[in-house]
Amino acid sequence: MEWKSLLCDDRIRSYRRKGSHDLRTEFEKDYHRIILSASFRRLQDKTQVFPLDRSDFIRTRLTHSMEVSSYGKSLGQNISQNIINVIGDESFLPEYAVHVCDILQCAGLLHDIGNPPFGHFGETIIREWFRKNLKEITFHEKRLTEILKPQMIRDFYFFEGNTQALRLVTKLHYLVDVHGMNLTKALLGTIMKYPVSSLEIDKKSGNIKTKKMGYFYADRDVFEEIQKSLGTGGNRHPLAYILEAADDIAYLTADIEDAFKKGCISFTELLRELREYRKVMAEKECLAGKEKQEKTGREDYEQIVNRLEEKYNKAVAGGENAPETYAVQNWIVLVQGHLIASATAGFTDHYEEIMAGTYTKELIAETPGAWMANALGDIALRHAFNSHPILKLEIAAEKILNFLLDEFVHAVIYYDTDTELTAVQEKLISLISDNYMAIYRHYSREKSEIEKLYLRLLLVTDEICGMTDSYAKRLYQELCGQWQG
Repeated sequence: MEWKSLLCDDRIRSYRRKGSHDLRTEFEKDYHRIILSASFRRLQDKTQVFPLDRSDFIRTRLTHSMEVSSYGKSLGQNISQNIINVIGDESFLPEYAVHVCDILQCAGLLHDIGNPPFGHFGETIIREWFRKNLKEITFHEKRLTEILKPQMIRDFYFFEGNTQALRLVTKLHYLVDVHGMNLTKALLGTIMKYPVSSLEIDKKSGNIKTKKMGYFYADRDVFEEIQKSLGTGGNRHPLAYILEAADDIAYLTADIEDAFKKGCISFTELLRELREYRKVMAEKECLAGKEKQEKTGREDYEQIVNRLEEKYNKAVAGGENAPETYAVQNWIVLVQGHLIASATAGFTDHYEEIMAGTYTKELIAETPGAWMANALGDIALRHAFNSHPILKLEIAAEKILNFLLDEFVHAVIYYDTDTELTAVQEKLISLISDNYMAIYRHYSREKSEIEKLYLRLLLVTDEICGMTDSYAKRLYQELCGQWQG
């Protein structure tokens, strides 16, 4: 892959005008399109970890995305300088460093823009609903699984917010026409972390790019055009690795901080868990004969864990009112710096593989930072994601989304056919976004009945993913007759 192509600033619909007085680069224009969009603003009412939380401190998808954007830009600066000064790749021109930072800043803002309400659990609910119901729903006396193409079926069975993000920014977000935000191809390639279809998902391959799908059957033309312009040839865009690392750093540290603030884990428990993790991992390495190989990671990990206690002791000695809070917040900043350095080293060390499209892991995976990243992920899973408040809210979220999927899917099955809809089905159709309906009508023209049916099912997931947590809850209550006083 070549940087000249990878940083392509063309758009799917070209609109450049000669003699324009706009001095912004194309990537700077992308930034303004994103932050001024309603789709981006809706992230302020979408869950990161704690659904419908009343605290102003707890992160939403909006604040998380802003953090990822910041880390992405920082990583872009570090890595660009390493490409120039350490690796010495002469094809990476000095001005490319600014473009890389701008693209990653935008990609961070966009990376979760396609997520449904109620966090990643919302994706799980959508997948499970289709796996349970698609084979039971009929269209002209045939089961949908007997009608739809295999890729169409798997698009719903393996539904992903990442995939929805590409669809949203290239089609659904009606800026001026059916090309969505009409962003640069370099940016679109960066947010596409998994450049495979739902037919090519292979979680056992050992290659990160086949872990999930990256585009829907309906958007295959967009995917192919992006790949052709960037010259990625079915491989990950190098900046996608950096975006993923920025996302990992943001959520790994934020989940711990939020869990501490919510009382899901105490300072003492956190310190104990971190030390216990070190013992468990050391035992595993000893059994695997890797103790020498992992020595650097273990030593770095131990030093950073010790700093947590040091910061607490410093806070106590300094007379801080909340020494535990002081220690955790300051320690989190230290960890973030450690993980940024690790991701930078990961990209630099594997530069040739990344540019050849043969690197198969996350940037932090083979660095000293892997110890801390794995520990924080494990602790957050047990203390935040499996906490009672989260479990109760996820049960409620399942009821809300299952109800909405039931109602809207059955309403759209015979929409745009000769079969007459019921009065209630027509009313449900009228609730769907006018923009999404316009997109459906445009892309369903001259399509086969099978593809139209598939696009109508996508219309439902488009509508639900466009909902905020509060709107989904309110719509559920209203449709169930639970009137608010």
